[in-house]
Parts: sequence; structure tokens; C-alpha cells
Amino acid sequence: MARSVKLLLTENVDNLGIVGDVVNVKVGYARNYLLPFNYATTPSDELIASLAEKRAIAEKEVAARRSQREEMIGKLNGQELTLTRACNDQGQLYGSVTQQDIANALKEVGFTVAPREVRLPTTIKRIDAFDIHIKVDSDLEADIKLWVVADRELDLDQEEEMEFDNEGELIVKEKKTPKAEAKPEAQAEPTAAE
Repeated sequence: MARSVKLLLTENVDNLGIVGDVVNVKVGYARNYLLPFNYATTPSDELIASLAEKRAIAEKEVAARRSQREEMIGKLNGQELTLTRACNDQGQLYGSVTQQDIANALKEVGFTVAPREVRLPTTIKRIDAFDIHIKVDSDLEADIKLWVVADRELDLDQEEEMEFDNEGELIVKEKKTPKAEAKPEAQAEPTAAE
């Protein structure tokens, strides 16, 4: 049984090809996706010739979209973006910043980027600055700086670090409290017996 099959694309298919391309795909992909949705058919010389006009239009659209993306990547590289999120007193977010959040924020400032084109280095779950990689095509990439800030004033510097001794026991420090002003002792009133 064949593992792959040759098909002629009748529509543009992302990450596969444009109209008129003859492609090799796995049998399951052809049977479950391409053929039922009429994105592909069995190739023949007559079909290839009939799709020539549609292919020329598709090639122009692809070239126009490519030039738009090149221009966008040039403007996007080095961009800084700030997202405000709710967090606890230690700067840990109550949720995480997702690819969709970053794509929506970029759209608000005029950059059309799909969520799958945002490449997160790690899950963003804290207040900090992050370098985010945007990859819109195999050779069109940009890096942006993402600042995740708290939605309120945090007092992160006031916390003291815990210290441990050589045996691993916690060293308990006495809290420094402001000294109360020395109150003069109440003088005893002379009693009548004196």
C-alpha cells in the first residue's frame, strides 16, 4: 500500500502549495482533508492547463503578500510592547501571557501577525522583560521586546531574603521596629504619710 499520493492542488493550501502545484502528500492527509474539501484532485494535463489562469492570479497574490510582510518585518524589528497584567505581591501573574495576547497587542499598534507566528521562548508567568521572536515566513523574522508590567504598585524591594545556617535551619531575624520615644516615668506623688 502506498504511503504517499500525488495530487494536483485546486486551491491554495497553507504550508503545502498554491493552485496548480502537483504535490506528494500522505494518503491520510489526502483522504481526510484535501479531497473531501476539494482542495486537490488527481493530476492530469487538461486540469493543469485549465488551472493556469487561476495559478497566475495566485502567484501575484503570493508576491504581493510577501512584499507586505517584508515591509512589516522591517518596521517590527526592535519594536517594544507593554502588556499590563494582574499579579500577586511577588510579581507572579494570575494567568499567563499567550501568543494570542501578543498577536492582539501587535494588531492594536498596526502589525498583522498571526498567533502561530509568535514564538515564545518560555511560558510567560511573571512580571519582567522578555525577548519575543516573530517568524512570519521561513526567512522573514523579527525580534521584539515585551514588557509585562503589574496593574498596581508592587513593593518587591521591601522583602527580606531568608537565610539558613550550615545545618539548613532558618535563621530567625528580629524584625526591626521603630523605637518608641522614651517616655518619662511618672513620678510618684508624695503621700500624706510623709
